[in-house]
Amino acid sequence: MMGSINQSSNPLGPVIPLLLDGKEINTEVTYDVVSPTTGQTIYKSSSASVEDAKRAVESAQNAFESWSQTKPSDRRDIILRVADILLRDKEILRTIARQETGEVDSMFDFEHNLAVQACKAVAGLISAVRGSVPTVSDEGRSAMILREPFGVVLSIAPWNAPFILGIRSCLGPLAMGNTVIFKGSELSPGVYFKIASIFREAGLPNGCLNTILHRQQDAAEVTSALIALPAVRKINFTGSALVGGIIASQAAKLLKPTLMELGGKAPTIVCEDANLQEAALGATLGSFLNSGQVCMCTERVIVHAAVADQFKEIFKQTIDQIFGTPDGLTLVNALPVTKNKKLLSDAISKGAKVVHGDPNHTAAINTAMRPVVLEGIKEGMDMYYTESFGPTVSLFTVENDEEAIQIANDTEYGLAASVYTEDLRRAFRIAKRIQSGAVHINAMSVHDESSLPHGGFKSSGYGRFNGIEGLEEWVQTKTVTWKD
Repeated sequence: MMGSINQSSNPLGPVIPLLLDGKEINTEVTYDVVSPTTGQTIYKSSSASVEDAKRAVESAQNAFESWSQTKPSDRRDIILRVADILLRDKEILRTIARQETGEVDSMFDFEHNLAVQACKAVAGLISAVRGSVPTVSDEGRSAMILREPFGVVLSIAPWNAPFILGIRSCLGPLAMGNTVIFKGSELSPGVYFKIASIFREAGLPNGCLNTILHRQQDAAEVTSALIALPAVRKINFTGSALVGGIIASQAAKLLKPTLMELGGKAPTIVCEDANLQEAALGATLGSFLNSGQVCMCTERVIVHAAVADQFKEIFKQTIDQIFGTPDGLTLVNALPVTKNKKLLSDAISKGAKVVHGDPNHTAAINTAMRPVVLEGIKEGMDMYYTESFGPTVSLFTVENDEEAIQIANDTEYGLAASVYTEDLRRAFRIAKRIQSGAVHINAMSVHDESSLPHGGFKSSGYGRFNGIEGLEEWVQTKTVTWKD
């Protein structure tokens, strides 16, 4: 029987509320939030109904008229205050993330810093999104091109790296004058309530950011209802390609635009002239950061045959040094552990070989497993195609760059990639041919910077977060002409 964590150590109280129209609302229906590190119930979360979703959209629609007319400088100041509060409350946020997702300190520090920097970058870029006054061909006529917000935006964010992905999902829309329905994962409701509370404390008016949290079994009904409501004008989603495809399909039938940031199967290419210590460190961190639960995580390490044996030994040593804990790496729950072990079992049964780790190791808790590296992965094995989203990685040996590029691109995904070589011209040649939204030279595949556009190719999605390109996702273009 599961126990409960002592509430005296819990900064959020016994029940996570919804935040609707600036008010904290506890619903009649709740569900248990269970910590993956202890198996104990942390607290309960309110669970929104379709009627709650409708009220949230009505609130956001009412708030849109005034929020859309605010000065860019006013929006900038609120977002900068959000950054200040994030810094002030860092240790409280750390506790919530650790309890809900099992996030370790290094990963929390990484994403918390990204969240703070994203707020500062967006605040500085708000005034850079401008209209224009072009010269038109008709004599005696002038024109303006305006950039206007959409209205109510549905932002759906996941549980992994919840602070940066959660804040990113609503930051751009709010900065451009939209209001937001902020739908967080049922696995990390405390994080999403806390993010919304921070925006409220920073001065965001009531109704501009309303949270929707719900039980897993209610996800399809509540999400479909939100997408269908006429006031919701655009949707952004970060999560799996499977769920993203369902959401994009529903939105498309209603002619509503979407921004999709989906899965990945990132390659790391190690050329024969690479700094092998640096490449092994990048491949290790890129593969196993947050237990492999990052959409940009390396899933294919592709090494030139001339250095494959040497790299392999350094890679194994580096994994042990950084992630060699006896208990393994904690995942968000038992399901991804089961999934990854099935991928390993299938590959080994079809001829793959273990390079590092023990696929049969059983951790003390069912939410943990140790890193495993396999070689000999090929077509016909589930691991060749499937995003593991866990601490399992494939190692490939190739004879030349052409073969490396072919393997890197032989996937439905295309979110991130990395290349290690001391020849910059060679690196650029490879980078240009990799089908991916980002390629990082002599750095790990996991890289997110608030000034750089972030998004994928192919089944990794479309549209961009971050940078000026990310802000332009949240305005629509209007042409106005008049006679002089």
